[in-house]
Amino acid sequence: MKRWFTLAISILVVMSLLIGCSSKSSNSKSENGKTTITFFHRWPNEPYKSYYKQIIAEFEKQNPDINIEEVTALNDDYKQKANVILGSKNPPDIFFSWVGEYGEKFIRDGVALDLSEYYAADTEWSSQLIESQVEHFKKDGKVYGVPLFTDSKLFFYNKEVFDKLNLKAPTTWEEFITVLETLKKSGTTPLILGNKSPWAAAHYVTALNQRTVPGEVLDKDFSYQGAEFTDPGYVEALEKLNELKPYLNENPNASAHDETRNLFIGGKAGVIFLETLEISFLDDAPFEWSSFKVPTIEGAKGDQEGIIGAPEGFMVTKKSAHPEEAMKFLKFLTSKENGEKLIKDTGFASTVNGAVNENTASEQEVKAMDMIIEAGDMLIWADSALDSRVFKPYGDGVQAMLGGTMTPEEVMKSVQEAAKQVKK
Repeated sequence: MKRWFTLAISILVVMSLLIGCSSKSSNSKSENGKTTITFFHRWPNEPYKSYYKQIIAEFEKQNPDINIEEVTALNDDYKQKANVILGSKNPPDIFFSWVGEYGEKFIRDGVALDLSEYYAADTEWSSQLIESQVEHFKKDGKVYGVPLFTDSKLFFYNKEVFDKLNLKAPTTWEEFITVLETLKKSGTTPLILGNKSPWAAAHYVTALNQRTVPGEVLDKDFSYQGAEFTDPGYVEALEKLNELKPYLNENPNASAHDETRNLFIGGKAGVIFLETLEISFLDDAPFEWSSFKVPTIEGAKGDQEGIIGAPEGFMVTKKSAHPEEAMKFLKFLTSKENGEKLIKDTGFASTVNGAVNENTASEQEVKAMDMIIEAGDMLIWADSALDSRVFKPYGDGVQAMLGGTMTPEEVMKSVQEAAKQVKK
């Protein structure tokens, strides 16, 4: 009974979003003659809600002939609802998208509008965007999206605990294990992970794959219908993740990522793997903290210096009757002024050159942004990069491995089988 009730509620929510988009269709104007642009994003929560409200209010003030109507769905529900809404007769004009396979399917299916002409026609705007982040929204030389912010991943640690135990930030995997063993012996939970949603451990796997699998193999396996996942480096990466199990909190699959982040901030663990956009949350930590990159793995055949991560941003639907107005809003959203406001108000690192600076961000946020810019390319996390039919057994398999019911070899076999099915 409970399952049917939950399903009914989900259907009602999706239908309400569809009705919202249809009633504010980009094919018509509102009663007062204004052009209405529907803006679909994944942040109905604070502080992001207030940020968008303020941006929209200022845009409408400067453009009294355009009305921006928001449609929102929170993170975990966004992908499901986006698939329904974007396939409807009257999709929103602007919609949020991750990069990787998630965004590329909208390009292949003809949902996303080619924005190349807008980039070329307004170089004063487009040249201020960090090119390495725009690249993630390109396909076959054409641009299909506008990056809003970028993000990467680092290990963050309690510096006071490290100093007390005379520990230094590790640079190699061997040093990392030594640090974790020392923390464990001291009575501190060495490493904390909340993998209730499998994307959390998938970020570990992505980072370890980068260290253990050659770049050209990753490029092939992370591409649509090119995946095989037969390289032995994939099993090696999972074996490395298994090496961390003795140092993790009890039953990481039962905890949400936000919960474990709060435990780290509360001083309950020595180390945690966080996104750089989460740095602002650490302002609440009552201790000094610092960070280090994913350690190198001696003898492994992957990139030992690379970082993982991706920008996130917006696309314009091909069915939009008002692409000019939609792009006008996206240009406003990604201006230098609003890029600075983004990092100040939300902690999200704007993809506008120079927006993340000593006046708008903390020293750690500036360092993280410098790292991303210096790296240029980043390996996109698996939950965004892979076809959902491939990621599902991958994410579920890693959960099972952490729970002790699957081996690394069994996980990769299930991924290989899924990849074969996608190719058919």
